[in-house]
Amino acid sequence: MGKEKDIKDDEIRIIGVPESAGGKGAYKKSLWERISSIAPAAAIVAIVAAICLAVWFIPGRGYVVHGDAVAVSGLNVEEPGDEHSTSDLPSENGDIPYLGNYSDMEGDAYTEHLRDTVNDIPLDIFIPHNASPGLYLGVPELSDRRIVFATRAADVRADNGKIVGAFVLDGQPLSWGLSKKGYCGIIDGNITIGVADNSPLFEEATEKGGCFFRQYPLVDNGVPVENAPKGKSIRKAVCDRNGEIMVVMSITPESFHDFSQALADMGIRNAIYLAGGTSFGYYRDKHGNQNIIHERKGKAYQYENFIIWYE
Repeated sequence: MGKEKDIKDDEIRIIGVPESAGGKGAYKKSLWERISSIAPAAAIVAIVAAICLAVWFIPGRGYVVHGDAVAVSGLNVEEPGDEHSTSDLPSENGDIPYLGNYSDMEGDAYTEHLRDTVNDIPLDIFIPHNASPGLYLGVPELSDRRIVFATRAADVRADNGKIVGAFVLDGQPLSWGLSKKGYCGIIDGNITIGVADNSPLFEEATEKGGCFFRQYPLVDNGVPVENAPKGKSIRKAVCDRNGEIMVVMSITPESFHDFSQALADMGIRNAIYLAGGTSFGYYRDKHGNQNIIHERKGKAYQYENFIIWYE
């Protein structure tokens, strides 16, 4: 065993007496003997090459398993129960790959649920499909089949039950003020997420019957934003990943800093916080099943509000 340790990974050792050894037992190989001694190694190389070519050209090699999803021609098909990886999915926009499955743009509204781990932080990723975003005042009912995703949005004061910061619901301003610099505007079915002291989207939402609310900024143009609150909790955000809108939640308690960094590292361009990490929320999957993300706890606030996607 000790004399074989000098064989490198890319070498093939031919056992025998070398021609240059000299002394007793040395002999000069005939051409046939040389070919015979090399043939087994050449055969092995040929077999390995043939296997590689067969795998490369095998029908259906476009299906690449990524835990929670299967990449098919650049799209993901959700397979519940495992973990999702985004490392080598083909890019749809020339920059970073989309996460969701967009093979059915005219089908029923539903929410795609994926899982990923970024910086050792496990994440739930919810991507609504064929649905319109909006805000909802009160607590959505599970029986409302129009809604395919719902989770808390703006913060509500515990002392007076009023919404914290500017808030517009279907063109009606319900709250004013700059408590947090992050904002989300929903106008004509499009979501805009950003960070600014003043945003014209508040007035535009009022004029066009849209929605608007403010929250802590988490990612601004791909850069994590530091926030004052410390400690760890289940974190949740509405995110824009190069035009792909999603809600991302941490599965484990995380600090604002670590959660924001994880979002930036997964390619999120802009993100703002969503209230109540373990507050009530649910989604409808592609099979039509309603799935509760977190159970309802405690009494409802007067102005408790949700960001929703609906048919």
